[in-house]
Amino acid sequence: MTVEVLYFAWMRERVGHPRETVQTDAATPRALIAQLAALSEGHAAAFADGAVVRCAVDQVLTDLDAPLGQPREVAFFPPMTGG
Repeated sequence: MTVEVLYFAWMRERVGHPRETVQTDAATPRALIAQLAALSEGHAAAFADGAVVRCAVDQVLTDLDAPLGQPREVAFFPPMTGG
């Protein structure tokens, strides 16, 4: 499947761009992370600490181990704080 992957905050800075289109057969966001982390050193740095990665699938927050299904968009970002 083809998925639009979005990166926010310091993850975008480490990857080097805000979005990319990816071909994947990943079953979960965590599996997609493993695929993305292998793309470059910047991707690996962005996903180095999985404990601080948050994910939204088609603009709905989700767990990294939830079934991915057939999303159009997957977004990755660090934890958010209010203020």
